[in-house]
Amino acid sequence: MSKKKTKTPSNIIAQNKKARHDYALESEYEAGLVLEGWEVKSLRAGKAQIKESYVLLKNGEAFLFGAVITPLLSASTHIVPDQQRSRKLLLHDYELSRLIGAVERKGYSIIPLSLYWKGSRVKCKIALAKGKHMYDKRATEKERDWNREKARIAKMK
Repeated sequence: MSKKKTKTPSNIIAQNKKARHDYALESEYEAGLVLEGWEVKSLRAGKAQIKESYVLLKNGEAFLFGAVITPLLSASTHIVPDQQRSRKLLLHDYELSRLIGAVERKGYSIIPLSLYWKGSRVKCKIALAKGKHMYDKRATEKERDWNREKARIAKMK
């Protein structure tokens, strides 16, 4: 009798796959997200996109801009859902001070990498990043291709 493997439900809601291609990532942080009730329901349905989003620091707080959470058709009638509103990120004071220092002094950007569930809470993985130039992207691709070719040659021997 063969046993079927059951798929474990993924806790990832949305990913920014292009971030690793466009940016050189330095350090990653986990931030909580302040959401409304209809947003949580939409996230459970998987209706989120963070491809064009970014993090902005204002008055010592971090906010997620540009993330799209599409409201469900069955959203409550007494609210007007705004799918692209700015959402506050919850970070520790020492993490915020590190991020503020890096952005103001060293010219880094803060970009979201993914949204995921941690228990019953939604977390956002953000990273300090520097933008890559076109030649950096080509060099990364060349290196990846060369490593793949080396692995093929080593496998044949």
